[in-house]
Amino acid sequence: MRPFAFVPLLALGTLALTPIAVDPPQLRGFTAASSRVQREWEDKFKAIPEPARMRESMRRLAARPHHVGSVYGKDNAEWLRDQFRSYGWQAEIERFDVLFPTPKERVVELVAPTHFRASLQEPTLKEDATSGQRDEQLPTYNAYSGDGDVTAPLVYVNYGIPADYDELARHGVSVKGAIVIARYGQSWRGIKPKLAAEHGAVGCIIYSDPRDDGYQTGEAYPNGPMRPATGVQRGSVADMPTYPGDPLTPGVGATPGAKRLSLAEATTITKVPVLPISWSDAEPLLRALGGEIVPAAWRGGLGIGYHFGPGAAKVHLVVKSNWQQAPLYDVIAKLPGSDQADQWVIRGNHHDAWVNGAEDPISGLVPELEEARAMGELWKQGWRPRRTIIYAAWDGEEPGLLGSTEWVETHEAELREHAAAYINTDGNDRGFLGAQGSHALENFVTAAAQDVTDPETKMDVAKRLRLATIAGGTAEARTRADLRLDALGSGSDFTPFLQHAGVPTLNVGFAGEGDQGIYHSIYDSFHWYTTYSDTSFVYGKALSQVVGLMVMRLADADLLPFTFGNLAETAGDYAKELQSLRDRRAGEITERNTQIDEGAYAAASDPRQPTQAPPRLAAAPQLNFAPLLNAVEALKAAASRYDAAAAGATAGAGGVTLASQGNAAAQLRAANVKLLQSERAMLSPDGLPGRPWFRHMLYAPGYYTGYGVKTMPAVREAIEQGKWAEAEREIVRVADALKREATLLDEATAALRP
Repeated sequence: MRPFAFVPLLALGTLALTPIAVDPPQLRGFTAASSRVQREWEDKFKAIPEPARMRESMRRLAARPHHVGSVYGKDNAEWLRDQFRSYGWQAEIERFDVLFPTPKERVVELVAPTHFRASLQEPTLKEDATSGQRDEQLPTYNAYSGDGDVTAPLVYVNYGIPADYDELARHGVSVKGAIVIARYGQSWRGIKPKLAAEHGAVGCIIYSDPRDDGYQTGEAYPNGPMRPATGVQRGSVADMPTYPGDPLTPGVGATPGAKRLSLAEATTITKVPVLPISWSDAEPLLRALGGEIVPAAWRGGLGIGYHFGPGAAKVHLVVKSNWQQAPLYDVIAKLPGSDQADQWVIRGNHHDAWVNGAEDPISGLVPELEEARAMGELWKQGWRPRRTIIYAAWDGEEPGLLGSTEWVETHEAELREHAAAYINTDGNDRGFLGAQGSHALENFVTAAAQDVTDPETKMDVAKRLRLATIAGGTAEARTRADLRLDALGSGSDFTPFLQHAGVPTLNVGFAGEGDQGIYHSIYDSFHWYTTYSDTSFVYGKALSQVVGLMVMRLADADLLPFTFGNLAETAGDYAKELQSLRDRRAGEITERNTQIDEGAYAAASDPRQPTQAPPRLAAAPQLNFAPLLNAVEALKAAASRYDAAAAGATAGAGGVTLASQGNAAAQLRAANVKLLQSERAMLSPDGLPGRPWFRHMLYAPGYYTGYGVKTMPAVREAIEQGKWAEAEREIVRVADALKREATLLDEATAALRP
């Protein structure tokens, strides 16, 4: 039902009892006339997706394990292609061949002071039929672990993040020559062995602690949604913050003729052997540790005393893999555009999983299928998108964003010329809309979210999210017109689009009502999902409606619906954060040097050797932020000019719009061509220091966070690491990127002038 407004009773008497329909707001990027037509198509679209179809699609796709190179993975890809074709789309499979190691030998055993051998296996549950598909399941392992056979003392490193190694240093505990045991959480898993190797460890074990996703947070599966005692999180430990995708073909698609590195040359393969284990396998190892009791924040949920180690505990760790190539099957479906067919709107979700993968990724893929089916129905009714729409079901996301990265690297030149936006999903639960991405899309996301009803509260999903944000203590949510998007780091298929190719990007999904502890285990199944997550698939329908509206609006808009005021505001916030970070680091260095001078800071040396104080750090110099601050102001001014011009082009004063002028089509076309490059303007062809694959100067995964984002990353990480000369240089490079963006916006503004 459309919203109503009531005319005051005194003005119209009894006529005021009759509600008067009010047209919904004009869509940004559309004229009044095209907005009305668009909303009519959108109303038809929103009525089509069916939860029951999503349920049956999940049942089919998650029926068997479907990891990279598996028989059922290929079968799923072919089924998905055929589904798209049945909806009226042009659909094909694009194949790549990538390095995908699988386990040949795995051993974790405690050899002193007692003996214990880890099972390294997840048992079948009678309640979950697919958990027993043993012959098709990948074993519990970490892909791209280095091969190794090591026996060494064991040291507990908490989450194995940089701050934990600082804490170890304060206690005089070294991991040099040791095997570390870290719990999952607080960072991407690949950071844990990376840091362990950098600190001299010879191996790494990662376990799931019940405090993080087990019985201390809820009932364990099958009695509840949380990880059982024997549940194990598989996952890649490739050094994706250096570059994602096939480790042997960085920067180019893994096509048959591509030049490939040798294994020894592949810098993203972890340097030490790594294995994941369950908490039931971890408990005997942790119980055997000696040394000091760890700080309270380091203590997990097991009923034991957590010690640093090493003590008498000694572990034997073996990891040996089959280093083979495997095929990827990306499903690429297209609906051709009409008058702007050379501009592409791309939407994707991966189809591969570590095992059955009902929640990750199928819960995000089945809404995509319903979106495609609904658009196919509209096509039959006469709807024609202005821009070409591309729907993708990526393969190989789990081992390291393989399918999307290889596709982007193969089609990079085409994307540079044609890509208008990319929208990603990767799993879907229930609760609140989550959206992260390019800040020029904040207004766009807000408008789409306002036009979809939350299935539980019956308010629009934007309002529900806003109320939750206010309740969480974010006061600006009361007054800020647009929802604020979090910046994107890594962890899903959006990474190559945004951070390598410079395509405006969103990552969208519902979550927040319900916990889960089955991530990357054999228990991520249809039974688990339909028992503990979006059991009726109503949030699957809501996701298909939100994303479908976004895709249709991007595809049909007269003028791409980007606004840049929020981008400029956010860039200004990042610049202020960098100034504060420099001051904070200066204070930390002063405090550390004082502790060293007073002998209060223990060395990160071998505890069997005499303790030696670490060297003093050079004092932090002042940094010249003027180029960056000036560039932010220039971007704010250019964004203001563009946003005003864009609004006037489709909704000018007195009804006179650009679209009503004779040369409107040419001018809108010229402006859209500029807008296609708006995200690309913030790329640097040289990339980030030490990792040139990542080119975006505003967003990147942190080198030591993995998934977590670092904004203005080159400057931020240089300050964090005390590389002051590098920070000065990178300030200028970020400023240049913002100035390029401001110049492009002024060119787009000029194109819109009558």
